[in-house]
Amino acid sequence: MGECGAPGDVNSNVVIARSTGDAQLDKAVWQWLSWDKNQKTKEQIESLLQNGKHKELRDRLCCRLTFGTAGLRSAMGAGFCYINDLTVIQSTQGIYKYLERCFSDFKQRGFVVGYDTRGQVTSNCSSKKLAKLTAAVLLAKDVPVYFFSTYVPTPFVPYAVQQLKAVAGVMITASHNRKEDNGYKVYWENGAQITSPHDKEIIKCIEECVEPWNGSWNENLVDTSPLRQDPLKKICDCYMEDLKKICYHRELNVQTHLKFVHTSFHGVGHDYVQLAFKAFGFQPPIPVPEQKDPDPDFSTVKCPNPEEGESVLELSLRLAEKENAKVVVATDPDADRLAVAEQEENGCWKVFTGNELAALFGWWMFSCWKENCSEDADVKNVYMLATTVSSKILRAIARKEGFHFEVSVVFTMSSWQSFMCGTSVLDKDGVSAAVVIAEMATYLEGKNLTLAQKLIEIYETYGYHISKTSYFLCYDPPTIKRIFEKLRNFDAPQSYPKFCGIYNILHVRDITTGYDSSQPNKKSVLPVSKSSQMITFTFQNGCVATLRTSGTEPKIKYYAEMCALPEQSDRTVLEEELQKLIEALIENFLEPDKNGLIWRSA
Repeated sequence: MGECGAPGDVNSNVVIARSTGDAQLDKAVWQWLSWDKNQKTKEQIESLLQNGKHKELRDRLCCRLTFGTAGLRSAMGAGFCYINDLTVIQSTQGIYKYLERCFSDFKQRGFVVGYDTRGQVTSNCSSKKLAKLTAAVLLAKDVPVYFFSTYVPTPFVPYAVQQLKAVAGVMITASHNRKEDNGYKVYWENGAQITSPHDKEIIKCIEECVEPWNGSWNENLVDTSPLRQDPLKKICDCYMEDLKKICYHRELNVQTHLKFVHTSFHGVGHDYVQLAFKAFGFQPPIPVPEQKDPDPDFSTVKCPNPEEGESVLELSLRLAEKENAKVVVATDPDADRLAVAEQEENGCWKVFTGNELAALFGWWMFSCWKENCSEDADVKNVYMLATTVSSKILRAIARKEGFHFEVSVVFTMSSWQSFMCGTSVLDKDGVSAAVVIAEMATYLEGKNLTLAQKLIEIYETYGYHISKTSYFLCYDPPTIKRIFEKLRNFDAPQSYPKFCGIYNILHVRDITTGYDSSQPNKKSVLPVSKSSQMITFTFQNGCVATLRTSGTEPKIKYYAEMCALPEQSDRTVLEEELQKLIEALIENFLEPDKNGLIWRSA
């Protein structure tokens, strides 16, 4: 959207009782009051206007939501830069226009719409309502819509797009974000998140048709249109059947006495994780009663994000102790992420980092493939993927075992709890990951091993990969930009740092600009992503550290990993070296005191 609102004339009889004294802002207010049929959000703008809150009006109306991690994410509320009925309608109109251009069979193949359980009373905004409006825009244009009749895990939408051969799909969710947020996640016909240039072209199309069309507000079309189908039973049944393809020890699962506790963090995961355990032959995991059912307020956790570790698992761990369950699995509110904790012999709990789980998943999936592949199977046809900020342990395993390892630039599969096991769902999936980790734990118990003990074996075989990940909060975008621009002009213009304190930097890769000093032509082989900030430093001591912004939250994240050879087995020394380097990274590159950054709370 252009400066202050949207392009185009406003044909409306709406009269602004008070002028702001700014013609462009007056136009934006006029547009909002003309187009918005949600009484709650309309009243929010009217109240700001009547109370002379012109700065807040400008903040809300004079910029537009931009596509971040495969879609839109923001707080719910009134304004063109918030998630609300009107901005979802506008976004869907733009997607309709783009898909109509891309697919001649759009109106035969259809579109998938799913949603989680988020909501905000003050804006009369909920994921289900936003999903109904998304469907309404398309149904009014005679597009068949596969609209789930109830909330589903995020991975069900990309899975449905593939299974139903739809042209695209949208999931209304803000995943693990705070309760005030919601989002609009877009998947292409291949079941993967949209990438460039689709995102940029969709934005252009949104800007060309911002005024709601006739029928776009008719959310009742979901209940009355013959073009609407409910794919829930078919997709759920097919998904659970496909899960069995990565179940390798069903007989052990049926017989095990190992108990599991599962929490869904007040989100969508409970029913679906129960079904996944059943598909693998397990007894159902023990649910955390206070967190089993959907609750848009996430009333028992400060933040429904597995990344926060033991602090958000408190209820799960206490229940596990009571029930004598040795393993806890936690899915985030839209069930695309997984956290895992295991009770140690001393009674304490080990909460695995995402990178540690990646090592376990990598070992497990390759071992199962080796045991079950045909005699003529070629290991060179095996691939594993990790993102730029994930552990390099899969690379180490691949080098030793002979399969392929590739790096992806997709930020959402972060070094924290995001995993994709198998190829049925081409996105991160906490439901399948939860039941795979349960089977892994069951198998290892039969070998008198815990998950933690197996992790040590993996590191001793392929080399220790010690990582630490955290973040700073920064609510001032110019400060974030200044921090990263300083790194690009460190000692001189267009010159990246050669040292970080006492640590020598061998290579620098900047995904934002496309620079990579390790390449002969100095150009990154990974796709450029100008919409976010991301710089990776490779150090002479074997450490790799990445600084990047979040696509969905006001955070500057850092990811640091010490990659050691198998013969470097003194973990304490490696951890101390990594910690010193992180301290140097924060002091020299982020300068939190100078830049007013807020440290992550414990």
